[in-house]
Amino acid sequence: MPSQKRHKTDYKGIYYIWGKSIVSSRPEKIFYITYRKNGKLISEKAGRASQNWTPAKANALRGNKISGKVLSNAEKRDAEKAAEAQKNACYTINRLWDAYCESNPDNKALHHDKRKFDLHLRDSIGKKNPAELLLLDVDRVRLALQKTGKRTQAARVLEILRRTINYGVKRGLIEPLRFKIEIPKLNNQTTEDLKQEQLKALLSCLDADQDQTAANIMRLALFTGMRRSEIFKLQWADLDFERGFITIRDPKGGRDESIPMNAMAEKVFKSIQTQHDNSYVFPGRKKGTHITECRKSIDRIRKAVGLPKGFRPLHGLRHVYASMLASSGKVDMYTLQKLLTHKSPIMTQRYAHLRDGALKSASNLAEELIKEVMAFAGVKKREH
Repeated sequence: MPSQKRHKTDYKGIYYIWGKSIVSSRPEKIFYITYRKNGKLISEKAGRASQNWTPAKANALRGNKISGKVLSNAEKRDAEKAAEAQKNACYTINRLWDAYCESNPDNKALHHDKRKFDLHLRDSIGKKNPAELLLLDVDRVRLALQKTGKRTQAARVLEILRRTINYGVKRGLIEPLRFKIEIPKLNNQTTEDLKQEQLKALLSCLDADQDQTAANIMRLALFTGMRRSEIFKLQWADLDFERGFITIRDPKGGRDESIPMNAMAEKVFKSIQTQHDNSYVFPGRKKGTHITECRKSIDRIRKAVGLPKGFRPLHGLRHVYASMLASSGKVDMYTLQKLLTHKSPIMTQRYAHLRDGALKSASNLAEELIKEVMAFAGVKKREH
């Protein structure tokens, strides 16, 4: 076995030992340097002969270390640790987003946003420090999506980016950006509706369809305006038949909500109440679970009725419910907001235009009342 004895060279502070070659396991020289820095004796490995190290090359390295041109190994390790600590202290956009997600565990829509962030931001500008972010970086994300026809997706992704930056600024983790993230304006608030003939055909088809589970889900979407996920997750304990209310647990808006149970919805519930020994109104295949999908049956019903291809059966029926109430002129926007469990009135305003007919009738009524007053005043004047 090769000796570990130190062998001097013609250069001060340079020695070598015999070691094994990494490649061939044959004996080879391994050069070391010794020097003093700040009064401390330092001994460090320079390199192997097989890596083209020589006493002269080792001596040049020793001189650079003594002069400070090259850090000692210990100084290098300390510098790397300091750089890593500084890196960890800096919030990249990825770190800010992950922190935002951790601080909002109750946000029901967050899993969709996480997917968008991972797909369009994490491996690109997500790695940047917000201070390094340029308007050009944001434009590239927007243009890449818009070129593929995904204008709505571009708006959603940039909104996530802006939300992430705002989160960091509000908590004092980063400085505000030097520019404003502009979100592409969209005009895609679809308000789906059905004509009376279509609605009548749908109800007849629901009565005749073989899959009454899917039919009942569609009926409840139409009769209550509930969201798809809210209907799927309904439990019998959420139904108060005595008071006539439905409790919506863990809705999109966050807090539990209660909406009235009208007679049509009650009839649907009572028609299936005794069919299943399960806590869920619409149980899944496994015990203790709820249904998660019935797309095939619902799509079959849509085609049988002849509804437009773009009509989304469950979400569309929620729109139909809201549209009927809004156009009746008998339900104000605040009440409609509560029935739809919208968190803010902004979403409910998409139905405001449907009240135009009712508003016009009210305006015409005011005209008639004024005419009556004027006619009455004219009679009084003639009497005098």
